[in-house]
Order: sequence, then C-alpha cells, then structure tokens
Amino acid sequence: MTSERIYVGSYTSQAGGGDGIAFGPLDGLETVATVADPSFLVRSADGRFLYSTDETDDGSVAAFAIQPEGGLELLNQQPTGGMHPCHVEIDPSGRFLLSANYSSGSVAVHPLNENGSLGERVYFVQRSGTGPNADRQEGPHAHQVAFDPAGAYVFDIDLGSDTVYSSTLSADGELAEVDRLHIHPGAGPRHIVFHPTAGAAYVINELDSTLTVCGYADGKLQIVQTVSTRPADSPGENYPAELLISADGGFLYGSNRGDNTIAVFAIAPDGLSVELVQTIGSGGDWPRHLAFSNDGTRLYAANERSDQIAVFAISNGQLTARGEPVSWPKPVCILPV
Repeated sequence: MTSERIYVGSYTSQAGGGDGIAFGPLDGLETVATVADPSFLVRSADGRFLYSTDETDDGSVAAFAIQPEGGLELLNQQPTGGMHPCHVEIDPSGRFLLSANYSSGSVAVHPLNENGSLGERVYFVQRSGTGPNADRQEGPHAHQVAFDPAGAYVFDIDLGSDTVYSSTLSADGELAEVDRLHIHPGAGPRHIVFHPTAGAAYVINELDSTLTVCGYADGKLQIVQTVSTRPADSPGENYPAELLISADGGFLYGSNRGDNTIAVFAIAPDGLSVELVQTIGSGGDWPRHLAFSNDGTRLYAANERSDQIAVFAISNGQLTARGEPVSWPKPVCILPV
C-alpha cells in the first residue's frame, strides 16, 4: 500500500455517501472537510489552497486553506450561477477559478484573492445546443474546463451538444471564443487532455465509448482519428469518464464505467494516432475518476458505486493491480499531494 497522502472527494447526497473531503494515506483516510458533493478538487500551484465543486442544484464552489498536516479550513463559498458544477480548474496565472456547470450547461469564472478565498463571479457564459441522444443531450451539459500546455487557450467541453469550445481568458476573467470543434453527433465529449510536446489533443466521449484524436495548434483542434475505448464486440452499455496522459506523452488512460475497466492507449511518436493496447479491471464498479501518483509510477481509480479506491503500478505504460482496493464511500475524485 502506498504511503502517499491524497485528498478524496465523495458524493455526499447519495445513499451511503461520504461526509465531504477526506485526507490521508490510502489506508488511513479521514474526513477533513464537510461539504456537499465535492465531486472535483484542484489545488493551487503553491500548495496552500484547495478548491472544490459543490455539485448541487444551487451550484457553488468552495475555497479551503490547507493546514500543515493536511486539514482544511473553509475560507468561503461562491455560487456558480448554474446547476451541478462537476469540474473546476485554476488558470495558469493563478488568478481565476473556472467551473463547468453540468446540468445547466454553463461556465463560470471566479477571481482568486490573495488569501485564497473566492471573489464574486466575474464572468458567466451559457452554452446552447442539443444532440441526437434524447435522454442525455436534450440541452447543453458542460463537463470540463481545461487549458492547453502553454496556458494560452482554455477549452470547455459540452457533452450535450457534442462541442468543444476554445477561448482566450482576459486579464479581467472574460472568455473570448476562438473556435469550436464539433465531435461526431451523439459522441458526448466529456474530458480533454493535451500532448505535452506534440501538437495533439485527445477527447474521451461518454455516450458512444470513443476516443477522438486531434491535431492541435493555436487554439484550434482538427480531428484525425476516432477509436473505441473498448475491445471489439464488448457487450452491454458503457460510459467512459476520466482521461489521463503520461508525462512523456507515450500513453493515455481512460476509465470505462459499465465495463469497469481502464483502457490503455499507446500514442504514436507524432501524437496523431493511438492504439488500444490494454484493458484491465478497475478494481470495482463505475470508475469515475483516475489520477497519477506524484511520481507517475502508480495510478489511482475511484470506483464510485462499489465504494472502492484501487491502485495500479505503471511499468512501460502497462497497468498491474497493486494490492486490494481500499473501501471509501462514493469516491469520485482523487488528488495526490
């Protein structure tokens, strides 16, 4: 079992859910903050502050000061202006927190004060559009906000309209649209990652279990390949969730909810094509989130429905289960420190 300390965000509103945010080594987690549905966590670059979503009907984001032993002191909370924020990201300058409101399909921007607290919202954009999946794409559903490696452009991913929006972020916290990428209808794009050195990006699609490979330059994406996140003829329904890329740009790791596997893709040297090289059981049911250990030698999988966190060793890009999964209620985000 790893001795690395992690924060874990859990759903609190589900039956059998947790109490908020936990901290500690994997086999010694303890709740350190009581907050509603902290489904995504991010830490400031200097390690002093932590921010979480409050994925509720009246969506908000929360700011915490990190204590010397990892405890959290709530600084404040601010409304996002939307429903069920499911993702947050700090801009590379460290001045703003951006959040994606899933149910209402919008993106909010909050300034970060010097003491780590959140200022009142300075920008809000409501996305629009639908997709062919009547149950899941009846309207916009923002699922992630992410920056490219240079920090020059910000992307918000809309599952509901099969759209990836590209924008710049001004010094005042306003988004100015640069481009849009339309993924194939019914894909349900969820998360994006960028190659660290090649001009490439990768989008995992929740509704049809695909991965979209894109060329990337100057805020614009161009699709070059689409592959399945599952082996051919896999039975049953499946809904991919998280996507990670290794620090060297050699491998991608995607979670499959339904199959309950982690898919491993080898990336070509130019970044513009991938090959599915491994699928391995996630160590539980419904792997919503994946995270690398700080040294990149291990991968955590948060299995939401089975209340388990599993650990995998990484060797030559491949995964091997390491020890037995650890029980924790409704884990949905893991943040190593």
